[in-house]
Amino acid sequence: FQEMELATNGFSENRRLGDGGFGTVYAGTLGGGGDVVAVKLLHRSPQQASPQFMAEIDILSRFKHPNLVQLLGCSTDGQSLLLVYEFVGNGTLADHLHTKKSRLPWLTRLAIAIDIAQVLAYLHSYSILHRDVKSTNVLLDEGFHAKLGDFGLSKAAAAAAAVEGHVSIGAQGTAGYLDPEYHQCYALTDKSDVYSFGVLLMELITAKPAVDFSRERVNLAPYAVGMLQAGAFEQIIDPHLEAARNCMVRAMALRVAEIAFQCLAANREDRPRMVDV
Repeated sequence: FQEMELATNGFSENRRLGDGGFGTVYAGTLGGGGDVVAVKLLHRSPQQASPQFMAEIDILSRFKHPNLVQLLGCSTDGQSLLLVYEFVGNGTLADHLHTKKSRLPWLTRLAIAIDIAQVLAYLHSYSILHRDVKSTNVLLDEGFHAKLGDFGLSKAAAAAAAVEGHVSIGAQGTAGYLDPEYHQCYALTDKSDVYSFGVLLMELITAKPAVDFSRERVNLAPYAVGMLQAGAFEQIIDPHLEAARNCMVRAMALRVAEIAFQCLAANREDRPRMVDV
């Protein structure tokens, strides 16, 4: 803990990278000018070690994938719980889609979608649910390769899946991405991650946020699905992609939209598995 406190200049405000649901993330420099790491400081003491914290350690320490944020270490012996990750320094997908002036070209967006599809298929093959797939949890490196982070809501679902095919949980996830069937049965499955991935695909296509209170339909998913059903695809695609002038981009984006449409099916049984996306 003391090493990370020193690495982040005492968890100073100018080292803060962002806030998550369970803690604050800081940039840390090891060994006085060495490697840069990301340090997540949780808002609890080691005596209050939460199941979310222990799940994140367990999952990230056991599973390795090029599109997963790598866990480098953890500490439970200081004043607060903390996790140390590899530093992924090019911001989040949400940053690039919704706040930055420079726009991601289509092939970069497509590659990001493929990266996240692959890592979700990998996790699901081990009965792991992420349960909070969203654009702020997709981190980009300098080459715009995507890495999925924040396993604070993840859980090894193997035992429950073998018995019931679902994991019963409390209210978790993020508005705009949460499987609508959750509100009926209060359980999430791998198909819930598929739904969230569908929302992510629509974000990549439209560059619109998952939730926007200025829209008549606040949530992106039903808005985009409705526009697709009305044959109004051209009205939702991000104009910066210039799909009207590039038939190849338009064709690829339309195909991705069709996949997103399947992922966003109201009935879980109608959604594809990530391995089939």
